[in-house]
Amino acid sequence: MAEAVRAALVQTTWTGDTESMIAKHEDYAREAARQGARVMGFQEVFNAPYFCQVQDPEHYRWAEAVPDGPTVSRMRELARETGMVLVVPVFELEDSGHYYNTAAVIDADGTFLGKYRKHHIPQVHGFWEKFYFRPGNLGWPVFDTAVGRIGVYICYDRHFPEGWRELGLAGAQLVFNPSATSRGLSAYLWKLEQPAAAVANEYFIAAINRVGAEPYGDNDFYGTSYFVDPRGQFVGEVASDSKEELVVRDLDFSLIDEVRQQWAFYRDRRPDAYRGLVRP
Repeated sequence: MAEAVRAALVQTTWTGDTESMIAKHEDYAREAARQGARVMGFQEVFNAPYFCQVQDPEHYRWAEAVPDGPTVSRMRELARETGMVLVVPVFELEDSGHYYNTAAVIDADGTFLGKYRKHHIPQVHGFWEKFYFRPGNLGWPVFDTAVGRIGVYICYDRHFPEGWRELGLAGAQLVFNPSATSRGLSAYLWKLEQPAAAVANEYFIAAINRVGAEPYGDNDFYGTSYFVDPRGQFVGEVASDSKEELVVRDLDFSLIDEVRQQWAFYRDRRPDAYRGLVRP
């Protein structure tokens, strides 16, 4: 497995319809591949608006099967075309009445490796997600891909340290955190929580946020997407807080072992002392 991995993420505005939104991401993916990227992640529910700003049954129409629905099928073709590993967040319909906030992970040859379902579901003003999504029930999978071991944690999940640690214990080298977060009460946490999680768990994180305002509410998504390394340092510049942007960065996975040997956080864990964490 190569230790230096060129990785990409993209933050975009909502185009107004699914077809053009998917086409836009395909264009960004092809450009990332031209720049040498080997793995790429998209923002939360990338092929739709962030409809959770309202509670309306009409928005169940955005849901589709994973992996056999049209979007993930199309993304599998894109992965084959570009030779990139893709992390593809969508609104998943499992069966009647069973909906999830999901990310499909697709290997560089188009193989569907599996999916992560968001565990922590918010229900606060502008983020009415419990109206649409059930809590995730597939655990904390880490996927063996052509570029290394990839995990996913989605948006509101990032406020909960337990899942970050589960992914580290499962061997994640890079965790994608696709999000839809707006300016306001917790915006200052954006550049705090993911770097702290990268340090605590000693892996790379790709933090991806939407950008701009959308039709269903007054949320102002502030972009500022980035990669952060196991020392908590941004890899290159942070993306714009107001414009679309493709971010391509070189990640040195050898830094993971270096940091784990130096700081030894995994060695010094005390799971025998943590029973209180799982009390109801």
